[in-house]
Amino acid sequence: MTRIDEIRGEFIELWGRMSSLWGITPATGRVYGWLITQPDPVDAETVMEGLSMSRGAVSMACRELVDWGLVHPERVAGSRRVAYRAETDLEKVVRAVVATRKRREWDPVMERLDEWIPGLKGERSREAKVLRERLEDISALVGVADEAARQFLAGGIVQKLGMQMLMSKAAKARRKR
Repeated sequence: MTRIDEIRGEFIELWGRMSSLWGITPATGRVYGWLITQPDPVDAETVMEGLSMSRGAVSMACRELVDWGLVHPERVAGSRRVAYRAETDLEKVVRAVVATRKRREWDPVMERLDEWIPGLKGERSREAKVLRERLEDISALVGVADEAARQFLAGGIVQKLGMQMLMSKAAKARRKR
C-alpha cells in the first residue's frame, strides 16, 4: 500500500464518520470522500471496486449525493455509463449542504408551525396557551436560523462574514505547506 492509498483510506473513513453531521449515511459519506480523492470523474463500477461496496449501495449513495448537489453526473462519451464528479468548491459544498438541510428539515417544521399556532389561538385552556407559546418560541428560533440560511444561500452573509477572505487565507495556507 502506498502512502497516497493510506492517506486516501484514512480520509474516506473520516468523511464517512463525519457524514452523520450533515444528515447522510456513513456509506454515502465514504462515497463522497472517495470521489473527492479522484482526479477525474469515475463510473459506479470504479467506485464499487475502490470501496468494496455493492452496486446498490453505490447507486443509492450517488443518487443521494446528486440530490444534495455534492456530486455531478456526467455521460461518458460513446457509452451509456454515467461518471460522477465530486463538487470540490468548498463554498458550493457548504451552500449545498445548508440548502438541502433547510429544505428537508427547517421548511417542513416552519410549515407545520404556521398551521398549528393559528389553530391554537382560539383555544382558551391553560394547556393550549402554554403549547402555543412554546410553539411560538420554537417558530421564532427556527425563523432566525431559516432567515440566516436564506441570506447565506443568497450570498449576502458570505460577503458580510468575509467567507471569501477566509477561503483565500485557507488557499494561501495550503500553498505554503
